[in-house]
Amino acid sequence: MDSPPENPFSHIEVECVSSYKAEERPVAFIFEGRRREIAEITDRWYEGEIDPTRPIVNYYKVRTTEGDLFLLRYLSLFDDWSAMTASP
Repeated sequence: MDSPPENPFSHIEVECVSSYKAEERPVAFIFEGRRREIAEITDRWYEGEIDPTRPIVNYYKVRTTEGDLFLLRYLSLFDDWSAMTASP
């Protein structure tokens, strides 16, 4: 029997800009011990709102000031951020 796929996301700390709602937009994050500033959010989407049995999860595809792409994930139920490197 195959084992379940490994979770490609790693827990991270994120700095956000907040206005009328908390954790509105990430501006920087620490990944693998290094602080990375976000130059651009290239895509943004969410899942889980329609199905009440699934928590709402927000995703952000971001480009850092160094030009690296990352996929950030925010699970509002647990107030938890995670990230993985993304392909162009």
